[in-house]
Amino acid sequence: MTWENPPAWRRQQILRDTRTVAVVGASPNPARASNFVATYLLASTGFEVYFVNPNAPEILGRPVYPSLAELPVVPDLVDVFRRPEDLGGVLDEVLALDPTPSTFWLQFGLFDEELARRAEAAGLTVVMDRCLKVEHARFAGGLHLAGFDTGVITSRRRD
Repeated sequence: MTWENPPAWRRQQILRDTRTVAVVGASPNPARASNFVATYLLASTGFEVYFVNPNAPEILGRPVYPSLAELPVVPDLVDVFRRPEDLGGVLDEVLALDPTPSTFWLQFGLFDEELARRAEAAGLTVVMDRCLKVEHARFAGGLHLAGFDTGVITSRRRD
């Protein structure tokens, strides 16, 4: 049986119930997806956002923690931007937290059924190969059909 992401209504519920987010693999480089998502999360959501990266002291003017264990809180949701071969170690870090975060979220391109089943067996909700920014924008009404908010509201057809 193939693993499937929670349906849209459940992902919306996850985001509605989330208060704190840890971005694992956050980058200070504005060209990286993790930085773009972090910028969006800080500017457009009410989430309390924490960054995890052992190689960066500060991102977007905020402190960065070397590991999940060193965060001042246990996040509700862990959003992961790491290489596929690193995911098992990240899940181990998540499972070592007390209490355990409720959601393990893997960004676009990250999908591992065995890892998802291990996380779910430990009681986590898992979302894979989905962007937290895109999902939040979709449910908050800020996402255009093409994937971004154009800021233009019109019924006129463009030629």
